[in-house]
Amino acid sequence: MNSKTDDPEASPVRPNDSAVQEEDVPLLREPREGLPPVVGDPAGLARVVSDFAAGTGPVAVDAERASGYRYGQRAYLVQLRRAGAGSALIDPIACPDLAELGAALGDTEMVLHAAHQDLPCLAEVNLRPARLFDTELAGRLLGYQRVGLGSLVERILGMRLAKEHAAVDWSLRPLPEDWLRYAALDVEVLVELRDALEVELDEAGKLAWAHEEFAAVLTAPPKEPRPDPWRRTSGIHKVRNQRGLGVVRELWQERDRVARERDLSPGRVVPDSGIVEAAMAMPRTPEELAELKPFSVRLARRYVTTWIKAINRVRDMRAEELPQPSAPGDGPPATNRWADRDPAAAKRLEATRAAVGAVAEQITMPTENLLQPDAVRRLAWSPPQPADEAAVAEHLRAHNARQWQIDLTAGPLSAALREAAKQSG
Repeated sequence: MNSKTDDPEASPVRPNDSAVQEEDVPLLREPREGLPPVVGDPAGLARVVSDFAAGTGPVAVDAERASGYRYGQRAYLVQLRRAGAGSALIDPIACPDLAELGAALGDTEMVLHAAHQDLPCLAEVNLRPARLFDTELAGRLLGYQRVGLGSLVERILGMRLAKEHAAVDWSLRPLPEDWLRYAALDVEVLVELRDALEVELDEAGKLAWAHEEFAAVLTAPPKEPRPDPWRRTSGIHKVRNQRGLGVVRELWQERDRVARERDLSPGRVVPDSGIVEAAMAMPRTPEELAELKPFSVRLARRYVTTWIKAINRVRDMRAEELPQPSAPGDGPPATNRWADRDPAAAKRLEATRAAVGAVAEQITMPTENLLQPDAVRRLAWSPPQPADEAAVAEHLRAHNARQWQIDLTAGPLSAALREAAKQSG
């Protein structure tokens, strides 16, 4: 799960989502049936498969990763709970194939919190939900300001979850008992939370919308690799020239290679700040590089020759070999340039954003859950002609909007585009 009790919060749109005094809320300390053993062999896994196949109702599922410590996003612990079966903790390193468990569950609904985080690593061990209920997404659709698992459990169920082990290294073996208890408690009341949220969604008239969203999460294709992932380096905006960008690119790629080989999170090899600092300083010798604090630590210093060779490669590159200041994209330009580049498009963007915001406020929902900002930007930059409701609906559908989103926003967006066109003359 990796800090899902402290997930980024949704937009503040639900004014009655007030915090409860922590001391008045009981803390969950122990799983109801006690802490289950960690399953790490075929016989233990077979027992879990049998128990969960005989259980009833939805299955709560969670996974713990070690993304701050290890390379990639693999699962290092899988937690499950189902009525009639109790809880189970599975070591996916020792039991890397959970296909038999998935087959035994069939089309049973799986309940996850922030499913988009865990579905990829669960798929790696062949555990794929046939049906999904995402408690974080349900909270967002209901307009809760705080949608971390701990916040929703506290607000809706009147219980507290411990948070102290949210970002530990789950790749360690053996896992400490208090970590395992924390992990087991993350699925302890997940089905109860799901049931309460389902009632709220139904009462708010949003249950059908939620079902569309859950299905969309399940059927979303894997994310395509970024063409220039090094451009995501934190602080890269400080690098002002192409040769410096070339250093960022070369150091990022070398760091990624080392991190993959050593199975370490790239930031533990060299932090992003070190890459940016080297790109700005352009050191010529290992000694000069070691003077930069991020490269003075033991692991980074071990590869000092690798880093210097990368920097010197960039020194020798022809101008056409250096990266361009910004990556080419298939979408509109950055919105901060619209006013100068296309004032009419800037007016359309202002009008369409306001239209989506008004609908979101009316239904108590973050605007980004009502409609993806990228779809709105693309519509404002290049609207269909004529911009009637049907054409706007088709645009939204082409950019992966669900039918409930189209039903709510196509009309207001069409009206906003027509009004902006009038104002532009």
